[in-house]
Amino acid sequence: MIGNLKPLEIVLIIAVILLLFGAKKLPDMARSLGKSARILKSEAKAMKKDDAAAAAPATETTDDTVPPQSTTARTIQAAPGDVTSSRLVNEAKPTTQS
Repeated sequence: MIGNLKPLEIVLIIAVILLLFGAKKLPDMARSLGKSARILKSEAKAMKKDDAAAAAPATETTDDTVPPQSTTARTIQAAPGDVTSSRLVNEAKPTTQS
């Protein structure tokens, strides 16, 4: 359906978008769309990496009663250099006892 659009129809759609959102908001919208795409891409890579690590056979250990502990928490950043939206992954949640 999209491949059947004529050039005049495409220009008309662009004009309607400009009228609805305005020329000042379109760059901000494009920036946020690009940022969202980068976040989605990095999250997908992290999920694939985690799946590949989980699928790999674990080496045998002498003491299976103590699970390995990570000393540093891994963070996922939304964009390179953007520390405001980074978050910890696999946080230990506090347990409450009654």
